[in-house]
Amino acid sequence: MNLKLTFNLMQNMGARYVSFRLFFELKRRLGLLKAEYPTNPPAKQFATLDDWRKQSLKFLFVSKDELNVPVNPTPELKQAAEQILAGKLKFFSATEYDLGKGYDWITNVDTGYKYDINKHWTEVNDYSKEAGDIKYVWEKSRFSYLHTIIRYDYHYKIDQSEFVFNEIKDWIAHNPINQGPNYKCSQETSLRLMNWTFALYYYRDSAALTEELFQQIAHSIYWQARHVYSNIDFSRIAVRNNHAITETFGLYFIGILFPFFPEAKKWVKDGKRWFEEEAAYQVYEDGTFLQFSMNYHRVVVQLLTWAIRISELNDKPFNKVVYDRAHASLKFLNACMVPENGMLPNYGGNDGALFFKFSDAEFRDYRPQLEAFAAVLKAPCATNNYEDKYWYGCNDVNNKPASAELKLNSFDKGGYYTIQEKNVLTFIRCGSHKDRPSHADNLHLDIWVNGENILRDAGSYKYNTDEETLKYFFGTTSHNTVMLNGYDQMLKGGRFIWYYWSQAVGASVEEHADYVLFKGTVKVFQQVASGIIHTRTVKKYKNKLRWEITDVLEHNTDQPMLQIWNPAPGFSDKYRISATDETGILNPEMQQGWYSGLYGQKERTDKIVFSSRGKQITTIIESIA
Repeated sequence: MNLKLTFNLMQNMGARYVSFRLFFELKRRLGLLKAEYPTNPPAKQFATLDDWRKQSLKFLFVSKDELNVPVNPTPELKQAAEQILAGKLKFFSATEYDLGKGYDWITNVDTGYKYDINKHWTEVNDYSKEAGDIKYVWEKSRFSYLHTIIRYDYHYKIDQSEFVFNEIKDWIAHNPINQGPNYKCSQETSLRLMNWTFALYYYRDSAALTEELFQQIAHSIYWQARHVYSNIDFSRIAVRNNHAITETFGLYFIGILFPFFPEAKKWVKDGKRWFEEEAAYQVYEDGTFLQFSMNYHRVVVQLLTWAIRISELNDKPFNKVVYDRAHASLKFLNACMVPENGMLPNYGGNDGALFFKFSDAEFRDYRPQLEAFAAVLKAPCATNNYEDKYWYGCNDVNNKPASAELKLNSFDKGGYYTIQEKNVLTFIRCGSHKDRPSHADNLHLDIWVNGENILRDAGSYKYNTDEETLKYFFGTTSHNTVMLNGYDQMLKGGRFIWYYWSQAVGASVEEHADYVLFKGTVKVFQQVASGIIHTRTVKKYKNKLRWEITDVLEHNTDQPMLQIWNPAPGFSDKYRISATDETGILNPEMQQGWYSGLYGQKERTDKIVFSSRGKQITTIIESIA
């Protein structure tokens, strides 16, 4: 890395981040980090099973016998559970893999690579080209699939305690403490502990939960929580995104529900304080989220749902800022949601994360999670149709159907602007970045009509794949915005690093008699030349399927301006797109592209490109009917 890029990285990420990463890597290479995380610690009894059963601390529910979830044994649930029981698991709510009944927990099912379980976690390379995407190892070890099995148990009255506890016991047997890939990520560890605890409470009175098994699970939970606490600075300084929110809440959660652990009080105190700090920092005042990702925002929403509910049940409420950010998040996500199907733009990083699935709804449908969130917050909600809220111990929500009136929404802190009309959503991103951007996608335009995403974001696909594919999905060409020849808006670095972050100069959305006008300006392509400015205006005509988009790219280079559109299949059967520049009509060039609606899946698609040697392109998109 040259000095110019190093300086830009320090400007973007801050000296604290850079110094921590350097010190962390030095400790790792010298073996000092490894020494802080012991392997095979001696077993110690913290409490008996009977002591745990008698404790007065409150979970979302006491046991399955006291749940108040309306019984609804659906065929979809039965099929999903039976597949899991047969050893088949759907990864990232997308692709099903047949793991069999003897899966070793350390083989990447996508590549066949088997990690060395004898390696200390500090020696595991999580970005190995040979191994492939480590998420394919972590996915089952989250134990999120247990929620499907537990729901099957509840709705079909078929006791699955033996299966569930055998899965947990098998993981413990095959993953020695602080060894192998499943100790590499503290967020994964925290989620595992939450999901194990959920199963423990559900089967609290089961005969399958023996004293011996409880001691094994408690021992493993303790050492995994210790691991999270010891490594918490990595997520709070080096990563600082949904990982930090997950881990800080995980410590608070384990500290409350396992008070017999020696460090429990410290975990509750520090976890609570850190969680409040992360919520206040990561969720901006307008409810937008620093990862600039709809799916990761849903991750945070689910964690806030757990956190607020657990804290209130145990009379340890969070400070006001957590509630303020929670209510603002609900408002923001509702402003971006398509009411016909509960979907949001496939915007930003999307790794298929849905850690707590309590309904049969599709992965891209946000309504179950937002409804449960609203129930915990005692806030109005457009729907009241899903069972998620009951698993949090909440009853029906205050149903407030979505309005058909025109709504203009500006979220200036995060840089999102939406125009909500009956059956139509126009979504525009125009943001500044004080936190690390995910995709090079400023001034991206997303359009939905009658629940169909007619102009869309191509998604993310995978986080560890070949460079060309990474560049496509993370770069500008997979978004509905403007490129300067083949350049992305920012300069791609390693992993999740971008240099020369794009920054908003200004944005507004205004209502006029016959149309709504958005105007936004961003500073982009600074790696090509300084002072390059992109201004986009979007004129959405009221009660018409007609958009007029004008892009002005101010630059002094000899590079052509490219306007990119990623339409859904069948777009040209229903819509017409035409463009002009200073010289006249522009002919569209059809290019091959990719689309990834779910993590790990991609499909070939067409994209439309208008090219100009000038500095302005005006495009009209309208319905043919």
